[in-house]
Amino acid sequence: MMTSRERVEKALNHQQPDKVPLDLGATPVSSISAATLDKLRKALKLEARPVKIQEPLQLLGSVENDVVDTLGVDIVGLWSPSTFFDYKNTDWKPWRLFDGTEVLVGGGFTVTQDAKGDSYLYPGGDTSVQPSGKLPKGGYYFDNLFRQEAVDYDNLNAREDFREDFSLFTNEQLRHYENTVNKLYTETDYAIIGVYGGASLGDLAFLPGPGLKRTPGIRNIEDWYAAHYTNPEYINDVYDLQVEIALKNLHLYKQAVGDKIQAIVVSGTDFGTQRGEYISPQMFRDIYKPQFKKVNDWIHANTNWKTFYHSCGSIVNLLDDMVEIGVDIINPVQCSAEGMDPQFLKDKYRGKLVFWGGGIDTQKTLPFGTPEEVRAETLERLKIFSENGGYIVGGIHNIQPLTPIENLTAFFEAVHEFNRT
Repeated sequence: MMTSRERVEKALNHQQPDKVPLDLGATPVSSISAATLDKLRKALKLEARPVKIQEPLQLLGSVENDVVDTLGVDIVGLWSPSTFFDYKNTDWKPWRLFDGTEVLVGGGFTVTQDAKGDSYLYPGGDTSVQPSGKLPKGGYYFDNLFRQEAVDYDNLNAREDFREDFSLFTNEQLRHYENTVNKLYTETDYAIIGVYGGASLGDLAFLPGPGLKRTPGIRNIEDWYAAHYTNPEYINDVYDLQVEIALKNLHLYKQAVGDKIQAIVVSGTDFGTQRGEYISPQMFRDIYKPQFKKVNDWIHANTNWKTFYHSCGSIVNLLDDMVEIGVDIINPVQCSAEGMDPQFLKDKYRGKLVFWGGGIDTQKTLPFGTPEEVRAETLERLKIFSENGGYIVGGIHNIQPLTPIENLTAFFEAVHEFNRT
């Protein structure tokens, strides 16, 4: 029997492993709601303890080793020591979700509540500045708050506006990566993916600057996409700066983690809606493709890592371009979006793209179907995607709050059933 690391390496190299590798919680786009994770832990009869909030924007839980081992998960993430809101996941303290779930949050997690019961989260825990996140009363996620200042369109300066968004790794961060990856590599046989994301060009989770105390420049979503047409030089200047820093950080990251990781999250930018792409394929080729190619070329020339790109929605018209620029892995494989048929994707990109996710629809089937429907969909996706390797099974994006536990366990049982045959 292969170890998890061997299994994942086989799959990433388009070879048939002994089992289809399973992911739960290795990245911020293949994880699970903290509330649902709490219920899952109870269903698995694991030690009773509060779930830690790994990532506050989506209120994702930290999938700890007892869950990993019980479910037979093969991959873990090498996460940043800090969150999107620029506080560290240390000095844990208790907090309660609106549904009553008791969780733990990092010491810098600082919220206030208004008269309506909405909660507000602050960058770096600093309540002297405007809040950057809002959790509506009874809600399940923090929404980014856009704090765009007045924009002087006649005197735009992208490098000045975004100089706080992109910075070199500190020695403290690099020590964290080095110490954590060494521990994971030597004490476990899990495969490891670096949760980097430094080349997430225009990622709407980062664009508003949730960890920044000030957010100069173009930050609102509508204005940002309009600027692709009205001020393309501004967009290009932002991405030039981001990629310059990303390449320097990748060099430092490689020194810290070496070849101990098998893949790296390069980008989490969404390019697709349910029906098509956010921008035209030609605009993707003009603005994004050259920048992504620089990053992928460096990774492939200097490491053994596979490049992981996340994009929700229908991106079928961009996949050929992604293959050309050296994207190795596509996530979350949103099969419900237009043109993203599983059999078509596997037939056309067999040996070219690794599909990571795609195993169960977390929009419809998993939260609203029956356990039998979950089992049937999971087995069908596994049969299609797993042929000749090139597949890591997981949900289509994160497992959401209110997901019935019987459906979630049906998903994992179907994966194990398939792997036994």
